[in-house]
Amino acid sequence: MKKKILFGLLTLLIGFLIGGLTYYSIYERVRIPQRSVHTPPVLSEKVVDTSRAFAEVVEAVSPSVVNISTKKTVRRERPSLFNDPFFDFINPFQEIPRKWKEQSLGSGVIVSDDGYIITNNHVVEQADEIKVTLYDRRTLTGKVVGADPKTDIALVKIDVRGLPTIPWGDAEKLKVGEFVLAIGNPFGLSHTVTMGIVSAVGRADVGIADYEDFIQTDAAINPGNSGGPLVNIHGELIGINTAIFSRSGGYQGIGFAVPSNMVRRVMEQLRKEGKVIRGWLGVTIQDMTPELAQKFGLKTTAGALVSEVFKDSPAHKAGIKRGDVITAYDGRAVTGVSSLRNMVAQSKVGSEVVVTIVREGRSNKLRITIDELPKEFSEVSSALPDERPDDVKALAGITVTELTGAIAKQLGISQSERGVVVLNVEPGSAAQEAGIKKGDVIQEIDRERILGIDDWKKIVSEIEPDEMVVMFINRGGRKFYVALKP
Repeated sequence: MKKKILFGLLTLLIGFLIGGLTYYSIYERVRIPQRSVHTPPVLSEKVVDTSRAFAEVVEAVSPSVVNISTKKTVRRERPSLFNDPFFDFINPFQEIPRKWKEQSLGSGVIVSDDGYIITNNHVVEQADEIKVTLYDRRTLTGKVVGADPKTDIALVKIDVRGLPTIPWGDAEKLKVGEFVLAIGNPFGLSHTVTMGIVSAVGRADVGIADYEDFIQTDAAINPGNSGGPLVNIHGELIGINTAIFSRSGGYQGIGFAVPSNMVRRVMEQLRKEGKVIRGWLGVTIQDMTPELAQKFGLKTTAGALVSEVFKDSPAHKAGIKRGDVITAYDGRAVTGVSSLRNMVAQSKVGSEVVVTIVREGRSNKLRITIDELPKEFSEVSSALPDERPDDVKALAGITVTELTGAIAKQLGISQSERGVVVLNVEPGSAAQEAGIKKGDVIQEIDRERILGIDDWKKIVSEIEPDEMVVMFINRGGRKFYVALKP
């Protein structure tokens, strides 16, 4: 009997022990979080390959990128009082410096193994001293072979051979969205690399240079990057970093580079001639607007409207007239003023090109022999009247008067010009919204010539009250068309 009781107690004790251990095990698992073992994520081979590709491009291109530092003398004229020797005598300890040295930093890229380097004109402009630091940290003296302010490109030479060079790419094949790398010397931090994409191509009217066809990128470009290369994923030069769009002076995601095709043409001429020789058509042109396109019988705003033809120019000899719309040049479509200017400038002097024009709704082709762009050429100008045509809504708010010799002289235009002069433009009028200003000379309305106030009255009387009007304006010698909507 005792044995049975002892066995029962032992069994009960073992049960309690097992239960306690089980409870403790479960409690501890709940209370103490289990440590999980993290394994590194498995990267896609494509991601790894892309990363390596960028690194290889940078490794291949970097030796051809240089840092450029310049010094130039800045002179400041002192007021006449301070130029007085007597003042210097009585106040010798407060000399105001008349000149000092100014330092600046930029970038460049080697394009030939015998020391030719491309950079921006604004990097080396008026520099007294140019120092070029290579990838291997050698510093050499550079000299400007030639510069072209109209594209902001300059060619610098250093006396050394066997240099690494960058291969040329074709910027015309670039597509929006392609990856690009910008390499340069921002803020003096040598061989800094930034990455981005092509945000836009053919960007013009930015106001940076006379001839614009920029590549826009979001690759970070900062002060000191100017003149450095923009390269594609093949390690080819597709642009020269030139400027940024910024309200703060720093990077804001919009940078501009001169395309490699334009750079190469400029470089070859600078190397051979020391200057850039451009073609010349001999016309003043303006962009089309929807209103002008409607008045000139065009379905689109593509093309460049001829607002002036220079006497004895290639265009004049070929028969181009004011009011013609140039829609194609040498087989290429003209989208606007910038595209035509660039195409003409790139034309070889003496070459013959076919220009397509639209005149009074009909298309025609003319053969033109391109001349060299003159260093300086001027345009002629026009006149003034005294009438206020409030019946025509588009012209309401304009007061004009007859052009006289005295008025022409005051406006600085030729006394042989004819037209009427704007005396006043009312605020909020259609004329003000179209940009008409006091002193503008109106020489045509709807393609009808105005010789004086009588012509003005006659033409205005024939215009319907709600009709849109196109004027031909002469503003200080610059001639252009303006559309006024009622």
